Amino acid sequence: MPDLTGRTFVVTGATSGLGLATTRALAHHGARVVLAVRDREKGRRAAAEIAAANLEVRRLDLADLDSVREFADRMRSDHRRLDVLINNAGVMAPPRTLSPQGHEVQFATNHLGHFALTGLLLDLLLAGQDPRVVTVTSVNHRQAKPSFTDPTGGHRYSPMGFYNKSKLANAIFGYELHRRLTTAASPVRSYLAHPGYTATNLQTSATTPIWRLLLGRIGNPLLAQPAERGAWPQLYAATDPTAQPGQLIAPDGPGELRGHPAPGRLSTAATDPDNGRRLWELSEQATGVRFAPVRGPS
Repeated sequence: MPDLTGRTFVVTGATSGLGLATTRALAHHGARVVLAVRDREKGRRAAAEIAAANLEVRRLDLADLDSVREFADRMRSDHRRLDVLINNAGVMAPPRTLSPQGHEVQFATNHLGHFALTGLLLDLLLAGQDPRVVTVTSVNHRQAKPSFTDPTGGHRYSPMGFYNKSKLANAIFGYELHRRLTTAASPVRSYLAHPGYTATNLQTSATTPIWRLLLGRIGNPLLAQPAERGAWPQLYAATDPTAQPGQLIAPDGPGELRGHPAPGRLSTAATDPDNGRRLWELSEQATGVRFAPVRGPS
């Protein structure tokens, strides 16, 4: 990783797992990092554990669009620019739950909150140096098909099925954002990353007991790599000067489950322009956020 002194990053879900590992690596390379966290006290403990000077803890509940707007407003008040936004936070496999605005909570947290946050911070990113948006998806995105007719799961819901759909939404969004930024000749660039199979509290805190057992107690000890290695793809996407916009960065081992950062494979559904258009329109309608005109330097 290069020296990051003078650069500002926002990392969502920075209190544990991939977010904490990412924040620690960025801070130890000189970056100013805003820990965007749902629980301020956990955020303060994470910042104290990292023990770096340039850390800010700010509350952000991605499932609540009012909280997303409040966070973005405070960022615009206190910062003149943002260099990198890492859309990392996520929830996995809860029973069907609705967000304050009535959206299925995995779709709300993993996708809609990040969609809104990216749009609301775009003006700060446009003022940034080598500005990037890194959206964290999952190898599980390849197991899902897009669903635009029942996004709340009111007709049919499965905890892991909707997790996979939310990670496909991340992949579609990151690639569609790349497409739109490129068309607009914007200096902001969009990247995708996934951590492979990484041991985090995402698996152990899954609120459906069967998934806590299968993923947290059985899968993690046997198969998973540590969070510090799982964070490599998103750190590469966020900081490496050779990273290619629009690319998925993934572990290079078998099945993209573990290893060093390398180009990964996006599903056909993730790169389909019609899926990108439909998800974008659905997300605008659900969040009320429309991305401002994206322009490069005059």
